[in-house]
Amino acid sequence: MKIAISCDHRGFAAKERIKKLLQESGHEVLDFGTDGQASCDYPDMAVTAANSVAEGDCERGILICGTGIGMSIAANKVRRIRAALCHDELTALLARKHNDANVLCLPADLVGDQLMRLIVNAWLNAEFEGGRHARRIEKISRYEGNGQYA
Repeated sequence: MKIAISCDHRGFAAKERIKKLLQESGHEVLDFGTDGQASCDYPDMAVTAANSVAEGDCERGILICGTGIGMSIAANKVRRIRAALCHDELTALLARKHNDANVLCLPADLVGDQLMRLIVNAWLNAEFEGGRHARRIEKISRYEGNGQYA
């Protein structure tokens, strides 16, 4: 699988560890930065990687910042992106199975390395269930297209 990965300065160390995990698992990884711990703005990092998923250059994306919240908010502004902030294996699993999340957001400051690996693996290995969930994803896509919830 081709996976976009990006982070801000607080997620840099975690990004490097996750990137290695992905590559060792046979995935192709496109790294959209940042390339160090110098302060940078998470919206820039999130949108660049999210665009690569939305445009089909990558199948999925992983975004990492201190809490994961900023990355999630920014990525979800990109059309066709369903970014999910996950703190454990169950939320990662359900983000894929029920929400067809194509971007995983991780909180570098809030979960340890081992848990982060488990979250990534659960998310990568889960498949969208479709069925009643597909109807809901279609609604989200329609709302996204016209900007209205009526």
